[in-house]
Amino acid sequence: MEGDSVTLIYVETNKQEDIKWYFNDTQIAEVTGNHSKIYTDNQDKERFGNRLQVNQTGSLTITNITNTDSGEYKLQINSSSENIFNVTVNDVPAAELHGIKRKSVKEGESVTLDPEIVKNPNDTMKWYFNEILIAEITRDQSEICSDVQCKQRFRNRLKLDHQTGSLTITNTRTTDSGDYKLLIISSRFSIVRNFGITATIDVSGLSAGAIAGIVIACVVLNTVCGGFSLVLFH
Repeated sequence: MEGDSVTLIYVETNKQEDIKWYFNDTQIAEVTGNHSKIYTDNQDKERFGNRLQVNQTGSLTITNITNTDSGEYKLQINSSSENIFNVTVNDVPAAELHGIKRKSVKEGESVTLDPEIVKNPNDTMKWYFNEILIAEITRDQSEICSDVQCKQRFRNRLKLDHQTGSLTITNTRTTDSGDYKLLIISSRFSIVRNFGITATIDVSGLSAGAIAGIVIACVVLNTVCGGFSLVLFH
């Protein structure tokens, strides 16, 4: 989907291999030994900008992908063997064009982050919160909150759906606000999908004095309240 980052994976077998990447038969990248290079003519510079990366293993990454990146990508190894990748980029709503799907939720409610893909049983799916691994699905196995920091923050409030790969946070708190990242890894490609959650306090049932107290506390404890917004719901 537009805004995702996708990596077309090549598993390195020999450092002496000469690896070349083509997009619709135009060369866009090369790896020779320990040296890598991105090739972009005027047309490709306009199309890709600085969104192409190639690593020492020969894998090609396209960041913040757009629908104009759809097409055939060819990996050529030592001018002999070839691998073909067909990339199709789907449109997303205008609000998500910067690569982040944002959700707002009131404290205490549940929120689900849905990757909106057809999950392959052999794919590995990893969920991160602010770059910390919080959940993982590998084939028919899953793990949630493997470290103490995650267990303390979420306390049995995370649920994984094995069929879709979606992540649900129950009984949300303001401390759940932040950036969530899903890494999907298959044998031929990997995709990064980004989400943002803002958990807000529902003050509809509070008295005017209680609301004033919250506002004053936020002013005094600015560093504590920086992680969430105060929203009035009518």
